[in-house]
Amino acid sequence: MNASTIPEKELVAVILYISLFFIIVAIILIVFFYFSRKKIIQKELEKKDLVLQYQKEQLHAIILTQEEERKRIAQDLHDDISSKLNIVSLNSHLLTSPNLTEAETIEITENIIALTSKALENSRKIAHNLLPPVFEKFGLNAGVEELCEEFESSKAVKVYYKNEIDFDENEIDRHLHVFRILQELMNNSLRHGKATEIWIAFKIIDEINTCHYEDNGVGFDSQNIENQKGLGMKNIDSRISFLNGTIKINSEINHGIAVMFTF
Repeated sequence: MNASTIPEKELVAVILYISLFFIIVAIILIVFFYFSRKKIIQKELEKKDLVLQYQKEQLHAIILTQEEERKRIAQDLHDDISSKLNIVSLNSHLLTSPNLTEAETIEITENIIALTSKALENSRKIAHNLLPPVFEKFGLNAGVEELCEEFESSKAVKVYYKNEIDFDENEIDRHLHVFRILQELMNNSLRHGKATEIWIAFKIIDEINTCHYEDNGVGFDSQNIENQKGLGMKNIDSRISFLNGTIKINSEINHGIAVMFTF
């Protein structure tokens, strides 16, 4: 009888040990998955925080850009339009002065006409900078063509432009962001890059609208993140974000800049 009970006890012990083993393994797995899940959730939260921080920086850049644009417009209006209109007003009062000779009257009148014409011309330029009429009426392709002509009129730079995309006129709001990106890039090429040649090309690559931009300017070290923190670059990043696009910038000192962005 003792011979038969011993195996039973051993069997029970084995079962208990196996059960205990699986319980311990189960507890270890539960703890592991708990901490793994906690770590995943923490990383997701950190990622969301980074996204929120990036969005805040973009919003801050947009606000700063808008404020800079308002200041520029206000300065143009004050320094140019306002000053000319003040002189027109003074000249108009002079016309009411007694004993004016015919020659003086003609001279004052000509001054008023000339100043008024200049004020009108400059007000058109201010309005044009806000939203070019050609872009508004004929779309992105015509707007970029005119932009290239304007830069070339300075005789400081030659622009080569090629377009292979039939732009949808119903997407003019999106295209305005593309136009502003090119404006910013071209201004940087001329002002900071000292470029004498610029190349712009619109293409469809893998069914995605793509813009290739290059210049032969002085370039910069694109590996240095400080070079990509300027207000202009933040503004470009914000517009790319609105377009749900991507942007890649390559540059080396004395080797110009190459930019590819999608929209």
